Order: sequence, then C-alpha cells, then structure tokens
Amino acid sequence: MLEISNLSHVYGSGPGAHHAIEGLNLSVAEGELLCIVGPSGAGKSTLLRSIAGLIQPTGGEVRIEGKLVKQTPDNLAVVFQDYSRSLFPWMSVADNVALPLRRKKMDKQQRRAAAQEALESVGLAEAGKKYPFQLSGGMQQRVAIARALAYRPALMLMDEPFGSVDAQTREDLEDLVLQVRGHHKMTIVLITHDIDESVYVGDRVVVLSKAPAHVVGDLKVELASPRDQITTREHSDFVHLRAEVGRLVRGLERTPA
Repeated sequence: MLEISNLSHVYGSGPGAHHAIEGLNLSVAEGELLCIVGPSGAGKSTLLRSIAGLIQPTGGEVRIEGKLVKQTPDNLAVVFQDYSRSLFPWMSVADNVALPLRRKKMDKQQRRAAAQEALESVGLAEAGKKYPFQLSGGMQQRVAIARALAYRPALMLMDEPFGSVDAQTREDLEDLVLQVRGHHKMTIVLITHDIDESVYVGDRVVVLSKAPAHVVGDLKVELASPRDQITTREHSDFVHLRAEVGRLVRGLERTPA
C-alpha cells in the first residue's frame, strides 16, 4: 500500500538548514494499522505531510499503491489534530462530512447518504443537522474521522488526532479507530507522541530517531483482539512492549529477548 524509499527533507539552506528527515525507509501493507512515534521534533509531521503530498521531499520518494506521490493523491484522506480548524463552522456537520465527496462523481443525494452512513459509523447518527460549535471536542474529532471515512480512501493518515482531547475521550476515540478499521478494512498510518496509544491501537509501532529522523525500531504488536482499555493495558505483553518502545524513543538500548 505504502512504500517510502530513502526519504529526506531539509528546511532552508546553508549553515542554518534543518535536516528533518534523512534516509528514511518504510513500508506499510494493505489493511495494516501502523503507528509512528518518536521524540518531540523528530520529523513525524514532516513525514506525514510528505506521504500526503502536502510537501515535496528534498530526496527519496513516496509511493501509494505503486504510484509516485507528487501531489495529494485522490485515494488518501488526512485527519489532523486540530479538529476546530479542519471543520467549517458555517456548515452543518453533514455538509462538512459530504464536502470532499464533491470531487467524486456523486450527486447530492448520494453525497448525503454517504455522509449519513459515515456519521452512523462514528456514533453520530443524529448530529448531521447540527453545527460543529454545538458539539464537544471529542464529537468534533469524530466528525473529522467521519469525513475521512465517507471519502473511502485507500489510505488514511492521522496526525496526532487525539492530542487535543481529554484522557477519557482519547480512549473512546482510540477504540473508535479500532472499530472503524475493523469494519472498513482500510490502511491507517497514525502519528502519535503517546507510547501507550501506539501499542494499544497499532499492528506495528515504528520508532523514529531524533532529527534528522530515520527508523530506529520496527516492532510488531501481537496483542489479542478485540482490545480493551483495561485488560489489554494490564497484560504483560502490553507492558513489555510499551517499555521497549519507550527505550527506543529515549535512545536507550533494547532489553535482550
């Protein structure tokens, strides 16, 4: 689904240039949920924007379904952290969700039906006629996720999507992502700074180094499904893997197997 080869990106030039990413290689299989973690300033968002075609990397390449990414692909959707800026306050919730569908050959009735189906899938079946400001932060982020789902992308990118909500809402949204992924069988790349979150939702956790970022760890998550916020996090395998990811993020050596 996703192949990243020798990716590099430099901001600026000369002595003051900032090397955000250097020689990064990564692949993601179809249907996989990959979490990417790393120290603050490790280039996680730069990587996501390179995948999405929002910036052009200064070196290497990104391919989605075998096609070189030169601009934002039609088969991709992005969910950002700041839901308040990604939703249009003057549009109803249903219209916000249906908006990207104008790029597809769908009439108004089809767009409305797709938007309602997406809202139902995130637990907001009755919210279509409301406006974003009438919803809580967690509900607004559900709307942003519904908008991505309505588009039916081959690949969904999520840039620290739960960083602006409280702890309980964060857990609810983590479970929502697992539920949505299971239902739609889509490929998801989720950027997060939360180590526990990466282990809880991911099939794999990729750890980036400090800038310039490259992959320093690629760990498979083999926790039983369905996962539960209490029992899964108490399991010894979860505790062990969380510690391994934490060591890699902090630049420490992994413990022997």
